[in-house]
Amino acid sequence: MVKREVTTPYPLIDADPYAGRVIRYMRPSDSAYIAGGGVLAPALLYAYELADPTKAVRSHLKPALRLTGFLGLVGGFLFAYQRSTLRFWGWTENKREQEMDFAELSKLAREGKPLYGETNETPFIQGVAYRNSVFSQLKFGAVPWFNLAVHPHHGVDTSKYYASAKQEVQQDKKSS
Repeated sequence: MVKREVTTPYPLIDADPYAGRVIRYMRPSDSAYIAGGGVLAPALLYAYELADPTKAVRSHLKPALRLTGFLGLVGGFLFAYQRSTLRFWGWTENKREQEMDFAELSKLAREGKPLYGETNETPFIQGVAYRNSVFSQLKFGAVPWFNLAVHPHHGVDTSKYYASAKQEVQQDKKSS
């Protein structure tokens, strides 16, 4: 599969970020979208009930409000997840995420660990996982699909992390 080069206004951090990283890198504003979805959905249902009453007993409305609250939280989470992913792709401002990514992956390079984790999957299966999940966040309206597989296909030159780690080791040797 040919990797498509996409020009973005901000630097690419990861073309197919792992779900755990996307959640860890969420900003407080993303949490506000999750909470807003959880509050707004039942509030809208209640407003619809006031505008056009079903004349149902109030206790019958409680399960519907709980369900819409849950669905609002899920929708808010998917929206926040997508916003966080757009920052990984460089489609929106991502200065904070660049710094976090560089610090995290440079530390892993310094420790000699694989940057994107270890896996027992074959390279073929890793490629399949990549092809199935890349840009899947754009299709959340149809199928919520997350990258839960560890693979080496992230569209970034990882040499900068190793160069930073090597530079730090040399500085430590000089100071000793």
